[in-house]
Amino acid sequence: MKLTFLLAIILISINGSAQKLEIRDTIALTINEHNTISVKAIFNENDTLNLNFDTGTTELVLINDILKNKLKSTTELYSKFYNLKIGKTIYKTKVYDAELAGHGTDGRFGWDFFKGKVVELNYDNNSMIIHSELPKYATLDSKFTVLKMEFWKDLFFVSSEIKENGIANKDLYLFDTGFDRTLMLDNDLLKEVNFPTNKMKVIKKVMMKGAQGNEIPVITSNLKILKIGNYKLKNIPVQITNAQKPLKNKNVHILGNEILKRFNIFLDFQNTVVYMKPNKFYNENYRDEKKNGI
Repeated sequence: MKLTFLLAIILISINGSAQKLEIRDTIALTINEHNTISVKAIFNENDTLNLNFDTGTTELVLINDILKNKLKSTTELYSKFYNLKIGKTIYKTKVYDAELAGHGTDGRFGWDFFKGKVVELNYDNNSMIIHSELPKYATLDSKFTVLKMEFWKDLFFVSSEIKENGIANKDLYLFDTGFDRTLMLDNDLLKEVNFPTNKMKVIKKVMMKGAQGNEIPVITSNLKILKIGNYKLKNIPVQITNAQKPLKNKNVHILGNEILKRFNIFLDFQNTVVYMKPNKFYNENYRDEKKNGI
């Protein structure tokens, strides 16, 4: 009886320790000159794909050219689940189609693959690490600023502040690693708070293309200050749009990867918070800054 009782205590202790054991899956992460981040993945056990990790989307989206011309098997869209192996882990996902994805990629996958986990994007080490729990060193490092995730439908936002001509505005921004520029500001939202866009220096006017190939007229202007948590960035070329909004039924500002790549990031989907700390890209010039000398 005593031996059985002792064995039970040992087993409980072992199981408790195992539950607390942190599990990590480290994946090579690349970033190109267009600020597109990507990882290698194996789709349906047969096709090796280069996929953009896009926090502004959900599930798996493959571009039409890949679906029609490069996959080894016919893919049933929207309803059937397929295996997608990223790192050591196999995820189950439906497949959706789009005309475009991040530069040099075959498609994109969303943040929802990692519900209940912690995703680390470490640009200093060129790695994407999936954690079973937030590493303690992240909470102990005072250089990390912490932002609360705010959800709308299946997308998450963080609070940030912009400032121009002495006027400040704090609002929620879609956290979007799939958008390859700095910020996309919604002109209607800016008008509601009388933000002085007319005081911002216009850099250029262009037509951008959305994920479905739709054209979006965009003005690029210089923003004096962007504050993210404890960090302040200055003189940022930002896009302003008032037509063909990125999301249906909601006006949003977008925080893109030309900003986000400047930070090593923990996306804690267990506690719905984001940890951000400056990395080797923090002081890098902006793409439009290089061309226009602002």
